[in-house]
Amino acid sequence: MTSNPLDRVRIVLVQPAGSANVGSIARILKNMGLHDLILVDPQCDYLSHEGRKMSVHAGDILEKARQVKTLTEALTGCQHIAATTGRDRALPTEFIPPKNAAPWLLQAPSALIFGPEDRGLNNEELDRATQFIRIPSSPVYPSLNLAQAVAVCAYELYCAATDPQPQPLDRQIAPAEAREAYYEQLQQLLLDIGYLYPHTAASRMAKLRRLFDRAAPSPEEIAMLRGLVRQMNWARNPIGTVEETVKDKGDTVPPTAD
Repeated sequence: MTSNPLDRVRIVLVQPAGSANVGSIARILKNMGLHDLILVDPQCDYLSHEGRKMSVHAGDILEKARQVKTLTEALTGCQHIAATTGRDRALPTEFIPPKNAAPWLLQAPSALIFGPEDRGLNNEELDRATQFIRIPSSPVYPSLNLAQAVAVCAYELYCAATDPQPQPLDRQIAPAEAREAYYEQLQQLLLDIGYLYPHTAASRMAKLRRLFDRAAPSPEEIAMLRGLVRQMNWARNPIGTVEETVKDKGDTVPPTAD
């Protein structure tokens, strides 16, 4: 693991629409010792003259920014995931300020997600996070510009990283892609047995995600949970093949209880 905790954090922008904002964010990241910028389906030419102009001396951060098609790709390998949002959710949600989230993000490979300028993150995107950040601001005008929001969070990350008494590392938790594979597998099983219905599956699964995310399962625990689902699928249809029953990437026969 890197000795510089800031190297563990990637900044993820979902569908950024303004090249000036992306350029400004590149500059902010360099100001605060961050360097890993990921753009999910950007809606602008962030390498345009405007983007480069706003990045000033952080052109290297802008040029090295990784462009991906989906949020799933952006979160691959991350153990801790936080999302920023300024709106309330129907699901009971604890919102924490950036200062409180920063030490946690620095403890493991992490992602800090920001939504598009015009809408913020939607519920499906927010469901990918295990912590939710809200920047305290005046109720008269609480909405921050995207680059401003990144600046506040990046500053808190830098302060936490340079704290002479850093927080101890948590135990390792399963990376995002392993958790997502489990949730997809679990959702299909619950649909098959009638616990979930297609029209309410998203809201029910959001609550189940929250339950498991609070437990912060380790890679071994996620493997155990996936084995449990595989075994239940096999028990429901022991005659069929695992491929027909599970449709799960990377699983091999025979199913076991792990």
